[in-house]
Amino acid sequence: MKLSQYARNEGITYKGAYLRWKKGRIPGAYLDGTGHVVVPDPKVENLRNAAVYARVSTNRQKEDLERQAERMAAFANAAGYRVVKVVKEVGSGVNDHRVKLTRLLESDEWGTLVVEHKDRLTRVGFEWFAS
Repeated sequence: MKLSQYARNEGITYKGAYLRWKKGRIPGAYLDGTGHVVVPDPKVENLRNAAVYARVSTNRQKEDLERQAERMAAFANAAGYRVVKVVKEVGSGVNDHRVKLTRLLESDEWGTLVVEHKDRLTRVGFEWFAS
């Protein structure tokens, strides 16, 4: 985004934003080829951060859980995402009180959720999550 948009978002003047940039206080900001200061949009950057959610139904499937998480992390990395969180959980897909999934969904450190199949996330009501 332009420095002027950054200033509006931060509730400061353009000059204040410019001074922040000159002092190196805006992470990732740079001068483009046309002489404009460009500030990375945190919303767009957050979309590149991925969380991996792996789930199996029983403790007997723990080895499957590990392999599932590894496959999804490898997939996300190959697709250009930065995996910032991997959550592994044992529990039924119809159980809507999965603590690890709830914590993951409440987190704001990722913008893309990677699951092997939609039934790993939930058995019913997947439409609520689909974009």
